[in-house]
Amino acid sequence: MAPRHSRSIKGLIAAAASLVAGLSNQASAQEVGDARAGRSFALTHCAECHAVKENEEQSPNRNAPSFASVATTSGMTERALAVWLQTSHPTMPNFVLDPNDRDNVIAYIMSLKPVPPQ
Repeated sequence: MAPRHSRSIKGLIAAAASLVAGLSNQASAQEVGDARAGRSFALTHCAECHAVKENEEQSPNRNAPSFASVATTSGMTERALAVWLQTSHPTMPNFVLDPNDRDNVIAYIMSLKPVPPQ
């Protein structure tokens, strides 16, 4: 059973995704950032707490969601991640990401979504 704290983080992420999805009726087809640069940034700056690699499921910090689980959260979009990363959270260190680094990390996280079969 996931710790209560972990469930609340996932709930906040899902709520942010739903809120952002409701704010816009049109989905942007344009991708932001460079996923390869985002992966490199994440390995350097995020991996202390989060599982950031493609096949990692368990984060070093049990309360920090894996990037893959964030990517597969229902309703997750680039905009939802941008809102999440720009909002202060008691469970995450307060830091300010350079807009390019933020966009790259978002592109990387979104690249972890499974590709739907065609």
